[in-house]
Amino acid sequence: MKKQILATLKNEKMKKLIFKTLLFIVLANTGVNAQVGIGVSTENINPSAQLEVLSTNKGFLPPRMTTAQRDLINSPATGLVIFNTTTNSLEYKSSTGWVSLTTITSTPTTTAVFSPTIVIGAQQWMEKNLNTSFYRNGDTIPYVTDETQWANLTSGAWCYYNNDPANGEIYGKLYNWYAVNDSRGLAPTGWHVATATELTTLTTTLGGASVAGGKMKSAGTTWRTPNTGANNSSGFTGLPGGVRDLIGSFSQIGTHGYFWSSTEFNTTSAKYLGLMYFNNSVLSLSYPKSFGFSVRCIKD
Repeated sequence: MKKQILATLKNEKMKKLIFKTLLFIVLANTGVNAQVGIGVSTENINPSAQLEVLSTNKGFLPPRMTTAQRDLINSPATGLVIFNTTTNSLEYKSSTGWVSLTTITSTPTTTAVFSPTIVIGAQQWMEKNLNTSFYRNGDTIPYVTDETQWANLTSGAWCYYNNDPANGEIYGKLYNWYAVNDSRGLAPTGWHVATATELTTLTTTLGGASVAGGKMKSAGTTWRTPNTGANNSSGFTGLPGGVRDLIGSFSQIGTHGYFWSSTEFNTTSAKYLGLMYFNNSVLSLSYPKSFGFSVRCIKD
């Protein structure tokens, strides 16, 4: 009787060993292409998904870390996802840098819009130039096309380059500095027009004014050749939106991009940052407040 029991046990152990061996072989041969489901049966996984998670009371929690910790990741792969506790936003690694996914409150309807932003150092920037026609409180910003009227303004206004809406689709709107400085707020809730100090921090983060321009300029065909040093390694994607000057004329689209700061230089002028097609440096000077420049917002 004992011999029979021992023999049975040995057979069961052998069966389990054979089963485990076969299972290992199957998984080893199919694991590369196998779909994985968490909370969902294998046969119900979406055909397009390698991994599908199903839950009605739990979410996906990515690694959480500060900007400093993120920057210590060795050779982060394009598509890598983290939650940045410094900027309080979900971020993914693009080919040009870390991109933050955040909600931007638009005006005047205060509808939340999901929009990518770019993280450079400890700063979080909108990915595109501002293109709003309203102040933060919902008041309309005047659209001024007439040259003489533009030249005589001492209050906020905007325009498209050459008064052509098609340019607005690419470059955003041009604003005079009076719109930037309006107490009703030009930037959406949670954002502001960068100060001169914040623009200096940006260029310093990118290696200094002599090289930061190339790292900020888009590498596309919107810039005139030679677009010196342009590689957009920062992800800022600076565009040559041109300028509207103090007599209301337009110029320099394709060759220069100007961005207002919120910092006043004196009673008639304010500071800005400029990008140029013929070198990879940046300008940090001042121009009359009646000029029309692009605006790029930074997170509060």
